[in-house]
Amino acid sequence: MLSEKYLYEYQKFAVRHIITNPYSALFMEMGLGKTVSTLTAINKLINERFEVRKVLVIAPLHVAEHVWSDEIANWDHLRHLSVSKILGTERERKQALLTKADIYIINRENVPWLVAQYGTGFPFDMLVIDELSSFKSAKAQRFKALRRVRPYVSRVVGLTGTPAPNSCLDLWPQLYLIDQGERLGKHLTHFREKYFTPGKRNGNIVYKYEEKKNLDKSLFGPNPYEAEIYDKISDICISMKSKDYLDLPDTLYRSVKVYLTQDEMNKYREFEKKQVLKLMGTEITAVNATALATKLLQYANGAVYDEDKVFHEIHEAKLRALEEIIDTATSPVLIFYWFKHDLERLEAHLKRFKPEHINTPGNLRKWNAGRISVLLAHPASAGHGLNLQYGGNTIIWFSLTWSLELYQQANGRLNRPGQTQTVIINTLMAVGTIDEEVSAALERKEQGQEALMQAVKARIELYNNVKKLNTC
Repeated sequence: MLSEKYLYEYQKFAVRHIITNPYSALFMEMGLGKTVSTLTAINKLINERFEVRKVLVIAPLHVAEHVWSDEIANWDHLRHLSVSKILGTERERKQALLTKADIYIINRENVPWLVAQYGTGFPFDMLVIDELSSFKSAKAQRFKALRRVRPYVSRVVGLTGTPAPNSCLDLWPQLYLIDQGERLGKHLTHFREKYFTPGKRNGNIVYKYEEKKNLDKSLFGPNPYEAEIYDKISDICISMKSKDYLDLPDTLYRSVKVYLTQDEMNKYREFEKKQVLKLMGTEITAVNATALATKLLQYANGAVYDEDKVFHEIHEAKLRALEEIIDTATSPVLIFYWFKHDLERLEAHLKRFKPEHINTPGNLRKWNAGRISVLLAHPASAGHGLNLQYGGNTIIWFSLTWSLELYQQANGRLNRPGQTQTVIINTLMAVGTIDEEVSAALERKEQGQEALMQAVKARIELYNNVKKLNTC
């Protein structure tokens, strides 16, 4: 169990920033601890400073379901914080609102519904918007709803990795929810007129606005208009990319828990039991252990092959978690897969991100030039010799491998001389499946073959004991 003393110095800095500023934002790359930093500040505000009673956290659905409560469970100094999740059916959401808790968590799609429940009687005195950039549209219902109740909240924290992925125009709605227009103005039109000029248009309809530029300066340095915008918000916003005051580790390993539904989990266990029973009474060899582990890993990923080598998709849990990571990533993403059907599913489900494959001619050069946002690679083909450190600093393991050597070599494609940012390695792990054992083996730096054999033997022993109990 982790305690507060294990927080990094930059995380302690973030905690102090939240406590000191009633309205604040953390622009931190994923994996740097936005959640635990915010929860630590919440804990101090509730239990030490007595400034806050009820906290509302707005987050993407997967994050609302699992991430905040998991983080509380992982840290000893946070375990006493109580949580109520405003999720599910309307009846379940209303019941969650009636439950006494320190922190209430809701997915962003239900924000208009929540505001409609209370109106001017909004009961939360602290608001945390996890993934603030999802409120970048002033026309969205979620923004309009939250804007109505913003005056009734005394503390607000915005969390995101990329506040302005397209242009600084995206900043206005986000900052308005933080400080109600104190820094960038009360009205979007005034902000737009001051810093932007109409670009692409059709008659009187403007489809795109472009940032104004100072022609004398912008040729040789940063756009002064953009610099002015960031200067205006610098007192309440801190960026965890800054090397001026942050001492970041070279590599951050992040285990991303993926939860199957109860029905999906029951089917996985039935599948596992069926496969394990086939090995009962036989000698466990490297061949049959590998075959079993391979089938279970495929199932954990969401698809399995039939006898005709045709794959069938079973669930999309990992794909959904993957999309959320890509959405919040602050740099291009390198995704490692293992099975052929993983590649086919990734290409199909990630079309909007325009994924490219590492083996396509010219893609190594395009990646290092920053012209590919999502790069797909098999660790066996990208494990040695390739220099990918100039294209990004984010790795996602969609499929896990038992090979410690391949795992380390693949991670080394980004974590090598020439890399200027902290490398963030995300591992998607389906909870309750064989993924957990593979991840634990890699963390212990165990050699794959031995760890694989032990995992299979443990499963056979488990079902053998169940069988004995059932016959008693």
